[in-house]
Amino acid sequence: MESLSLSPATLFFMNFVPKSPRKQTAHEWLDYLRKPNGIGGILAKTENLAKLRMTLQKALEALNLGHLSTKIEVSWRSESQNELLFLVGSATVANRLQQILPSLINELGKFGVYCKTIKIKVRPISVWEIKPRTTDQKDHQPKTLNTAARKSWEELLDKLSPGSELYKAVEQLLRKKP
Repeated sequence: MESLSLSPATLFFMNFVPKSPRKQTAHEWLDYLRKPNGIGGILAKTENLAKLRMTLQKALEALNLGHLSTKIEVSWRSESQNELLFLVGSATVANRLQQILPSLINELGKFGVYCKTIKIKVRPISVWEIKPRTTDQKDHQPKTLNTAARKSWEELLDKLSPGSELYKAVEQLLRKKP
């Protein structure tokens, strides 16, 4: 009876991925956080971002757009401290902000945040942010035509030739929407 051995060549052909060594242990992270620029640096950056968010809210309220402040994630661009980055959830908010950028830069300057430019980017929607429709939204379509719409459709039906496809479609619409 022959014994089977695994040579290094057979390991190569197997789907074997060696585990990567741990980068840092918990003690090393604790040492990092205890350093002067560790937890204090993280807290200082967080505090600065909170102040920046509050200042942005005040500037938007001064422009009568305070309702947009909850839809914006704001930070300084990593390349320069003169450029703000806005991440927004939709293109409509991005377009509205793009229209008021000069005024917003002036208002931020009045509140002590001096920047030359603001970059606005639409944040991609994550899978878990997409919400399914509720049953109320699905049944929101009107069940009947109002009198003016019905009259217009009937006038169009009178003008069409009875054998055409459009005539049949309009007739079907009027039958389904009493």
